[in-house]
Amino acid sequence: MKLVFATHNSKKLIEVREILPTQFQIESLVDRHFHEEIIEDADTFNGNALIKAKTIFDLFGESCFADDSGLVVPSLGGLPGVKSARYANDEGPVDHLANNLKLLDALNNERDRSAYFITVICLILKNGEIKYFEGRVEGTISKSMQGDKGFGYDPIFIPNGYENTFAQLGAEIKNEISHRARALNMMKDYLVEMF
Repeated sequence: MKLVFATHNSKKLIEVREILPTQFQIESLVDRHFHEEIIEDADTFNGNALIKAKTIFDLFGESCFADDSGLVVPSLGGLPGVKSARYANDEGPVDHLANNLKLLDALNNERDRSAYFITVICLILKNGEIKYFEGRVEGTISKSMQGDKGFGYDPIFIPNGYENTFAQLGAEIKNEISHRARALNMMKDYLVEMF
């Protein structure tokens, strides 16, 4: 089954291809020569995932999916939340290092460092049916950046049950327990059952 994944992020694409079985042929926006940025201006993860998926569905008319992911820190009122990618800077390119440093600074005097990663996937099938899948992984924010694997907030997020950050644990473990893995596995189970 062919699915268009509404992303330009090559690391995210690799992660998705590693998690989904080979019966799914995943094409990115780069594979489709679509290089425009899709403006995600909803105030929920579901809303942003829908914006991306619907944009691509309307353009290509094929089964597609999009995800919106973020890091939620309750002691910071839910920040960075839907603004996770642009937490440190609303405009210009995404700066992962600046995002991590800003979050570490914001938590400098906080005792509660609990956090969770969330992914919401919006799947639009060729017949127009829309389904959502949500995955979460709970954890804590480390006191400093650790590890060089992964991307985004991986160097400062320690999943519950582990002593290392996602950036130290590496893809094999992350792809088993991550928020994206959980949401993708729900989508995979749905698609395998349907088709």
